[in-house]
Amino acid sequence: MAVRQSGFTRASSLGPIAHFIGGQGASIMRLLQDVDLPPALLDSPDMLLPLREQFRLLERGARATGDAHFGARLGQHVQVSRLSAFGKWVSDAPTLGDAIRRSEQGLNAMLQTATDLQLVRRGSLAYWSIEFLDPECDGRYHNELLGISYLIDCVRLFAGPRWSPNLVLTTAPRGIAKSGLEEIFRAEVSTGHRVTTIAFGARLLDAHNPRAVPGSVPRSGAGEPPMPADEDLAGAIVAVVSLALQEGLPRLEWIAAKLGLSPRSLQRKLAEGGTTYLELLERILYERARSLIGSTRTPIIEIALSLGYSDQAHFSRAFKRWTGVSPSDYRKSFA
Repeated sequence: MAVRQSGFTRASSLGPIAHFIGGQGASIMRLLQDVDLPPALLDSPDMLLPLREQFRLLERGARATGDAHFGARLGQHVQVSRLSAFGKWVSDAPTLGDAIRRSEQGLNAMLQTATDLQLVRRGSLAYWSIEFLDPECDGRYHNELLGISYLIDCVRLFAGPRWSPNLVLTTAPRGIAKSGLEEIFRAEVSTGHRVTTIAFGARLLDAHNPRAVPGSVPRSGAGEPPMPADEDLAGAIVAVVSLALQEGLPRLEWIAAKLGLSPRSLQRKLAEGGTTYLELLERILYERARSLIGSTRTPIIEIALSLGYSDQAHFSRAFKRWTGVSPSDYRKSFA
């Protein structure tokens, strides 16, 4: 069931986009509607989002505000420490070099897939790059500017808030005006590069973190939805279904679109793996319902509505089909 598909990121990687968009005179709700995403993701920073959808949301934001450097300007308000458990772990590193190593080790497992971080030393300079491997192109440039902003913020945890890179390398075409970006980044900008990169003095890698937590260890990310592996189509569908359930039962067409596939292609790939979309959806709903009923005191009707059912009766019939008992009897067995 291997397939080249969109990467995933946590909603926290968008930073304070709702507040920023509002300050620019645009509507975040309108933008979410344009890209067909549920507003609930703004209040759920650990929720998984297809990386291609983040690209598209940033592109719509740039259009709505008329800002050619939208990703970079939004990036001036982001903080690595707020990037879920991953950000806390990186921010607790004792030195900048340790923080970068933690970033490279934990990024794909804890925060964002289809993304590569690399550090290279050349003489007295260190070059730290971020590359997005997702096949989506629309909005990629703005996401690169946002991503490089997180790298800059990470270095500032160790070098101080007034620090700026020696050089910022971008994928923008050669010959375009750079003054706007140089003003935002407070650094010289070079264009026409394959990968977005910042350059800084290599001595900074030994800089100590005044906020480091002695003996801190990698965060497990307990309670966060797990990141789907690159070739895990079923895991990707689980993540997208969880996103869709914020507004009701998802349609196959919606799920396929978020994964960059046609409905027919998605059905074919699932068939190759010995399952169907409806079987997988039933399994997801069953696991979610069993967990909520067995481990929380959430009213049954609220659970039913959160899983996309129109009323408790329809949900109860489905749950009894899955387990052989009613939701209330299943809960009593845990009492």
